[in-house]
Amino acid sequence: MAQLDFFSDYMEGAAPEILERLVATNFEKTPGYGTDVYCASAASKIRAVCGAPDAEVFFLAGGTQTNKTVISALLKPWEGVIAAHTGHISVHEAGAIENGGHKVFELPEHLGKLDPEEVEKAFAAYEADGNRDHMPAPALVYISHPTETGTLYTKAELERLAAVVRRRGAKLYLDGARLGYALGSGQTDVTLADIARTCDAFYIGGTKVGALFGEAVVFPKPGTAPHFFTFMKQQGALTAKGRILGLQFDTLFTDGLYERLGRHADRLADKIRAALEEKGYEVVFGSTTNQIFIRLDNARWEELSRRIGLSFWEKPDAEHTVARIATSWATREEDVDLLIAEL
Repeated sequence: MAQLDFFSDYMEGAAPEILERLVATNFEKTPGYGTDVYCASAASKIRAVCGAPDAEVFFLAGGTQTNKTVISALLKPWEGVIAAHTGHISVHEAGAIENGGHKVFELPEHLGKLDPEEVEKAFAAYEADGNRDHMPAPALVYISHPTETGTLYTKAELERLAAVVRRRGAKLYLDGARLGYALGSGQTDVTLADIARTCDAFYIGGTKVGALFGEAVVFPKPGTAPHFFTFMKQQGALTAKGRILGLQFDTLFTDGLYERLGRHADRLADKIRAALEEKGYEVVFGSTTNQIFIRLDNARWEELSRRIGLSFWEKPDAEHTVARIATSWATREEDVDLLIAEL
């Protein structure tokens, strides 16, 4: 039997609806750098679903590029960003933020999330330090939704965190690389409008949710990052054929496609989670989205990884390995059934 692949949620190409539109518009000639009608239409649809009619929307190619560009644009040279120690910018972006000259202040994670009280204490500790003028200043809080381990902020948690950040005169930035799987979860009460209301900046991930590539950055209040277009250009993040990005998001935000793709992956992940628990596997981290994490003894990890495409996550101790199973917008039900049989 061919190996089953549940390694990640960006292994497939793109949703058929996107491919069809790319082919249909292939020979059209449009202005470059996101100034075309498709980018304008996508931005309009995103503003509408976010309930943010004045929002500024920009299209970039990839997640790490987006995080580095947005964070660098929002911070002054002497400022840094607060993140959970498991946050993507802390562990899985090869030090991109620090490479841009900004310190990442790591705080403990609680099911992948930041605790508002600990964030408050971090700001207070800086402000109370008599040597603070010799130190980088925390001025931005980074979160992801879903978190790195697939958990979700509730609306109340997001509001509490936003209140702390605003009280301290800082900004809140949400990494939405897998936002479609958050919005599609049956366990969430957070909408795009809630995110636009509570966050100063966020991005809607396309690369992992049905697009060939692409992320849509949203600044709900105009002027949050002045001259962001020019800054993108300086960072090498401005795509000449911007219409390819815009057309993809225009498609994703037509007839609810983006959330439908997310719901599909979440439903199949729930089916796998239920089977794992029934079979006695130890499911960890409490994810309710498309990522599933299981704790295995090393021998079982070696055996399974020869037959199934799983991704290594971490080694909690010398005898065990945590592996990740990821469904995607394109996962087939029959492959899920084969996976469950193999497990």
